[in-house]
Amino acid sequence: MRTKLASVISLAACITSQSLLSQETPQGWFDAGRETVARNLALRSAQGDGIARNVILFVGDGMGVSTVTAARIFEGQLRGETGEENMLSFETFPSLALSKTYNTNAQVADSAGTMSAMATGIKTKAGLISVNQNVIRGDCDSQAGNQTLTFLERAEMRGLSTGVVTTARLTHATPAANYAHIMDRDFEDDADAASLSFPGDCADIARQLIEFGSNTLGSDGLEVAMGGGRASFIPASVTDPESGRNGNRLDGRDLTEEWETLEPNSHYVWNKDQFDAIDPATTDHLLGLFQPSHMQYELDRPQDAAGEPDLSDMTAKAIDILARNSNGYFLQVESGRIDHAHHATSPIRALTDAIEFSNAIRTAVERVDLSETLIIVTADHSHVFTIAGYPKRGNPILGKSVGVDAAGNPLEEPSLAADGLPYTTLSYANGEPASFGGQPLALTEYRRPNLTNVDTTARSFRPEVTVPMGSETHGGEDVAIYAIGPGSDLIRGVMEQNVIFHVMMEASQLSQR
Repeated sequence: MRTKLASVISLAACITSQSLLSQETPQGWFDAGRETVARNLALRSAQGDGIARNVILFVGDGMGVSTVTAARIFEGQLRGETGEENMLSFETFPSLALSKTYNTNAQVADSAGTMSAMATGIKTKAGLISVNQNVIRGDCDSQAGNQTLTFLERAEMRGLSTGVVTTARLTHATPAANYAHIMDRDFEDDADAASLSFPGDCADIARQLIEFGSNTLGSDGLEVAMGGGRASFIPASVTDPESGRNGNRLDGRDLTEEWETLEPNSHYVWNKDQFDAIDPATTDHLLGLFQPSHMQYELDRPQDAAGEPDLSDMTAKAIDILARNSNGYFLQVESGRIDHAHHATSPIRALTDAIEFSNAIRTAVERVDLSETLIIVTADHSHVFTIAGYPKRGNPILGKSVGVDAAGNPLEEPSLAADGLPYTTLSYANGEPASFGGQPLALTEYRRPNLTNVDTTARSFRPEVTVPMGSETHGGEDVAIYAIGPGSDLIRGVMEQNVIFHVMMEASQLSQR
């Protein structure tokens, strides 16, 4: 349902972008600034102070501020614009804050500890999923009495519908933190027990998803669960229909079959055709597992043999199923592969996934009633991804840095570093050394590559890194939180990451329902 607030935000984004594009004069900049304030006043007026019957939490895994900026520019440039003036869908949201992402034992966080903070309201150690910091990683016995109740569990117990959507494995840290409690994020299926110190009798993450309904008071299980990770749900004796490889489970259980028999009107799908055939009006529970491991990067998704939906498709179908519940719903949506692309130092994939993440958020805004739906967009952590040099306005964000002359006029040739070589605007503080079609350099012989004749926009290109490592690492700086809808005014200032949970609780008045 399109509301006054949805119309205002859509119009505001359009007005702001057009003002900057068509009136780049001193007066134009002044007028655009006034229009931004008018937009925010209109949003404040339209938003009201109601209770959030529905809550949607969008998490761009690894989507630090530099990623948002670069994705904004890239999206604009894909439309033929200079790019800097563009805005991603969620950047028009009226409420903005910064989130401190550290874990209780780590200055630079991982996804397990950070998502657990958002899901439960309690910070914890890196590697732990929705258990508190008293737990010893890998030790099943240490979990006893230390599990932390999640917002999704609380929603289920209050009669709301719930869903989790991701482009990563459904058993990966971010989605799992909503429905599972485990002393090690790597315990995705029972075959992983062999690598843990003391696995004990703890249930693996995939099993916890299927058994969620029986383990949660008043719940018949999640209504929607979609992503990758099919191998953790099928037994080692069964061949995967897409990859031809066998599943991972050693206990002989086929959890996809169990899903379909747990409740009436429950369906399992693993490809795009099956997904498209699902009717939200007659589906009460939907499990979608579209890859044995993670789903494809958005850049590569069109080439997937079996076909898989994009994040916007999954978000729309999830909302259509969940919205049938008059009590309301909670949905958590993750763009998980932004993070993976950064680890692989592939900015083209990270930015393309971030743009699709923005598309999914736009899809949600257009589909919900924002007078009763709180939408929060954030990241779990950042990456050591940087936008540097002094490139001219509109310089291709994936290109070599080309600057301006002493008079401020744009140049045509790339800027050169002190060693006489060009460099890209985007780079990483650490990671696997640069590659541009050939074999990457060994870590011990890393040196600056000559990019003079290299197409830095190619899919295979990896930009330079400062510190050569086997894989790029997370970054420790704060990440942004964007919000709209009832309770979004509680998102402000510099916040501890676990406060996001408490904002959702207050906005939804969940404890009072």
